Amino acid sequence: MLTTAVLGFARIGPERELKFALEAFWRGETSGVDLERVGAGLRHRQLALAADAGVDVLPSNDFSFYDHVLDTAVLVGAIAPRFGRLELPPVEQYFAMARGVGQARPLEMTKYLDTNYHYLVPELESGTGFAAHPAKALSDFVEAREWGFHTRPVLLGPVSFLLLAKSPGSDVRPLALLDRLLPVYEEVLGQLSAAGADAIQIDEPSLVLDRDDEEIAAVERSWQRMAASVPGVELTLATYFGGLGKWLDRVLALPAREFHLDAVRAPDQIGAAVRSLASDARLSLGVIDGRNVWAADLDALVRFVEPVIDDLGPDRVRLAPSCSLLHVPYAAAREDRLDADLRSWLAFGQEKLLELRTLNDALAAAPSERRELLEPSRGALAGRRASSSVHDAGVAERLATLADADYERRSPYSDRVVRQAERLGLPELPTTTIGSFPQTAEIRAARRALAARMLSAEEYERFLEREIRDVIERQERIGLDVLVHGEPERNDMVQYFAEQLEGYAASRHGWVQSYGSRCVKPPILFGDISRPAAMTVRWWRFAQSCTSRPVKAMLTGPVTMLQWSFVRDDQPREQTCRQLALAVRDEALDLEQAGAAVIQIDEAALREGLPLRREDQAVYLRWAIDAFRLATAALADETQVHSHMCYSHFNAILGDIARMDADVISIEASRSDMELLDAFRDFDYPSQIGPGVYDIHSPRVPSVDELEALLEQAERRIPRDRLWVNPDCGLKTRRWEEVLPALEHLVTAARHRRAADSRPPGGR
Repeated sequence: MLTTAVLGFARIGPERELKFALEAFWRGETSGVDLERVGAGLRHRQLALAADAGVDVLPSNDFSFYDHVLDTAVLVGAIAPRFGRLELPPVEQYFAMARGVGQARPLEMTKYLDTNYHYLVPELESGTGFAAHPAKALSDFVEAREWGFHTRPVLLGPVSFLLLAKSPGSDVRPLALLDRLLPVYEEVLGQLSAAGADAIQIDEPSLVLDRDDEEIAAVERSWQRMAASVPGVELTLATYFGGLGKWLDRVLALPAREFHLDAVRAPDQIGAAVRSLASDARLSLGVIDGRNVWAADLDALVRFVEPVIDDLGPDRVRLAPSCSLLHVPYAAAREDRLDADLRSWLAFGQEKLLELRTLNDALAAAPSERRELLEPSRGALAGRRASSSVHDAGVAERLATLADADYERRSPYSDRVVRQAERLGLPELPTTTIGSFPQTAEIRAARRALAARMLSAEEYERFLEREIRDVIERQERIGLDVLVHGEPERNDMVQYFAEQLEGYAASRHGWVQSYGSRCVKPPILFGDISRPAAMTVRWWRFAQSCTSRPVKAMLTGPVTMLQWSFVRDDQPREQTCRQLALAVRDEALDLEQAGAAVIQIDEAALREGLPLRREDQAVYLRWAIDAFRLATAALADETQVHSHMCYSHFNAILGDIARMDADVISIEASRSDMELLDAFRDFDYPSQIGPGVYDIHSPRVPSVDELEALLEQAERRIPRDRLWVNPDCGLKTRRWEEVLPALEHLVTAARHRRAADSRPPGGR
C-alpha cells in the first residue's frame, strides 16, 4: 500500500510561541520547566495535525529549542572546550554555545546549505572525546508514544555532522574523527531501538553537495556499522535540497531500508533511482515542495509518480515533502487579509499535509474519482496562470530594452575612490554600522497602534522622526563616522520594500525560523515587480537634516529580495531578479538625487543563493552579480556604494564578489576570529572591506581589547587604507543596553588602532 511521511515539522509555533518562551526564559522571567511545557505543546500540536491529515509516518526528535545541529553536538558530546570548562548546567551550557556567555564567544553561525536557516557550527579538535547523550531523542520518542503517536526518530547523520563542523586552530579534518564518532551513533541507535523505535530516519543532506570518493567511502563505512548495530530497525537515509549526482548508485547500495530523494529540486534522479534500487528497499519521493509556498500541480505529480509505482509497486513507494517543513509557515488558511485568489494558489505546511493525502488518494482512485479529487487543484492553477495581477507588459518591455551599458559604473574604482574621499573626508578605519538599530518595545507598539488605527499616520510619522533624531544623536555621541537612520519604520529588510512594490504580497502569519528565537516572515513574490513610488527617500532626507555627518542610505539588494522571499515558480529566477534590480536602481537614483553620498545595497543572501554543486554555480553568479551591477551602475562616481553580506565563505567566489564593483563590502568575521579574511591574503581585492568585529547575534558586549585585537588581525590581511570598522550585521534584534557599550568599545578600538605607531606586518 502506498504510504506518506513527513521528515520534520516547523518549530516556532503558529503564534511564535517558542520565540516568546525562549526570550522570557533568557530574561529569567520563566523556568526551564515552563520552557519545556511550551515545547511539548508545540510537538503535540504538530503530531496531531499530521495524524489528522492521514500522514502514515510521523517524525520525532525533529524539534529543537535552538538548532538541530547544535542538538547533535550535544547528542554526541562534542562540546567546545571553552564551554566545557565553565561547568554549567546542561541547559545553560546549551544556550551558552548558541549565544555566548561572559568572555566565551558563541559557536560560529552560518547558513544551512542553501537555506535562510542558520545553524551553529560544531567545533572539533584532535582530542575531542565523543560520548552518547541520547536523553532528548529518547524523551521525544517516548513522549510521542504516550500521546498515542508511534514516531520515526530523526538524527543528523554522522558524516553530515562532521562535514558541517569545523576544526579551528587544528590541522585535523573533522571527517578524520569518524571512527571515533561511530560508536556513539551505534549506542544512540541501540538505545532508541531498546525504547521501541522500529524505524529511524538518518539525514545526510551533505550528500547533495560536491563530494569526493573518500567522503562517499566514509558514508559507506558509517552505514555498514550503523545498520549492523540495529538489525531489526528500518533505517531511512534522507537527502534533500538537491540530487546525488554521480554517487546515486553507491548511495542506493547502502544498507538502508528506505531512501528519501528530493524530487522537487532533482526530479531527474528518480528514473535512475528506480532502476538502481535494491529489490528489498523503499523509495521515498519528496514530491511536495518543502521550500516554497505554492500549491502543487497535483495532476503533474500523479503523472510523475504513477510510473514509479508501476515499476516498484505501491508497497515500495512512499510520498513525502521534499524536506522538513521547517522552511515554510504553518497555515495559508489563516491569511484572511490576502487576496482570495492569491490565497488559493498557496500551500503552507498544513496545506502541504493535505496535498500529500489528496495525492495519495488520487493515485489509488478510479479515474472518475481522481478527477473529482484533483479539480480544486486544477482550478487554482488555471486561475493563477490567467491572472492579470501576475503579468505586467510594461515590466517585460523595460527588461527587453536593457543594454550592456546599463551594467557598468561610469569610471573604474581607482577613479571613484579619489572622488569619494574628497567628498566624504573620512579618517583611517572609518566606523559605521550595518543599518538597523534596536527595534524597541515602543517602536513595535507604535506599529501595532498604527495598524489598529489607534495612532494616525501623522502621529506615527512624528513618532518615527523622534526615533530617528534620537538614533542620530546617539551615534554622534558615540563618535561614529558614517551614520544611519536606524530603520524604525521597517518591520524587516525585505518585507518593508516588498510592501511597497507591485508584484508582492505580505502575509500576516507567515513566520519561519531563521535561528533560535529569530523569526522572519518572507513576503510572497507572485507577479512582475515594479516600483510605483520612492520608498526610503523621505526618511533618509529627514535623518540627514539632523546631522552634518554623512548618513548612509539603506536598501536591500535584488538577490537578497529574491532569496528571502517566497518566489514565484512560473518563470526563471534570473528574470525575476532583474525586475527587482530595476526597482532598486530607481530607488538608488532617487536617493542620490536627494543628496545621499553613501548608499548601501545589502546582498546578505548572495552566497546563500549559490547552487550547491560547482557545475551550476557559474550561471547563478553571472546573473546574480549582473543584478547588483544593474541596480548600482547608474550612480555617479562620487556616490559611494556599500554592500553587506552575511555568513559567507568567500574563498571560491572572490573574483565574483570583486565583479560586483561595490566601493565597500562588509562581512561577518567576528565569530570566526577573522578566519574568513584568510581568503583575502592571496586575492588582491580591489576595493574596501568592513570585516564585522562585533557579533550582534550574541548578547555579550565585547571589550575594547577584544575588538582591537580583531582589528589588528584584520590589518594583517587587509591594508589599513581599505579597512572599515563595523558590527557584523544590523542591530535591530539587540537591546540598547548592549548596543551602546559595544559601539563605544568599537569606536575606541578603531581610535586606538589609528593612533598605533606601527601597523602589523602582513597587510598589503
